[in-house]
Amino acid sequence: MAIPRQLPNAITVARIPLAIVFLVLLLLGGTHGETDPVMRWIAGGLFVLAISTDWVDGYLARRYDLVSDFGKLWDPIADKLLTGAGFLGLAILGEVGWWLVIIILVREWGITAHRFVIVHQQVVAAAWMGKVKTVVQAVALSWALLPLNFIIGLQPWVFVTQALMIAALVLTVASGVDYLLAQLRGRRTSTS
Repeated sequence: MAIPRQLPNAITVARIPLAIVFLVLLLLGGTHGETDPVMRWIAGGLFVLAISTDWVDGYLARRYDLVSDFGKLWDPIADKLLTGAGFLGLAILGEVGWWLVIIILVREWGITAHRFVIVHQQVVAAAWMGKVKTVVQAVALSWALLPLNFIIGLQPWVFVTQALMIAALVLTVASGVDYLLAQLRGRRTSTS
């Protein structure tokens, strides 16, 4: 079965407007200190759908040998926009601490800025630790965004949310350090 050559990249690009729509829905559903469960299900469902496309575009690109420099650069950017919108929205709603969100966003956008600075020298694809980090962030955000507290109770939901957010934070920092060390090793190798 042949698929259009640009399909994986189109799926990647589609995550960008989905991130904006998701954030608007999330904030509309959580105004005035209360959460509208229906709007939260819609926003959370949209997030889950959008973050799932990360697996789809990667699978299609690898399966049909459609991996491109565009995809290597823009796939992580689309992921960071979507997950960043999730973290930012949860912080605005007071459900996740700003300190955690700031650390994660500084790491995410610092690495993204570096990728843009060196894009003319090389395109850096996500490493395995970065991929694990994205999966853990996706799970943590999906859990926190879906209003499961109405089903399982507030206390268990808060406990699991906090544990997942700490795991996401640890992996985000660790993968950032791994990225920086890999770039330093690469620079030393290319200059020696």
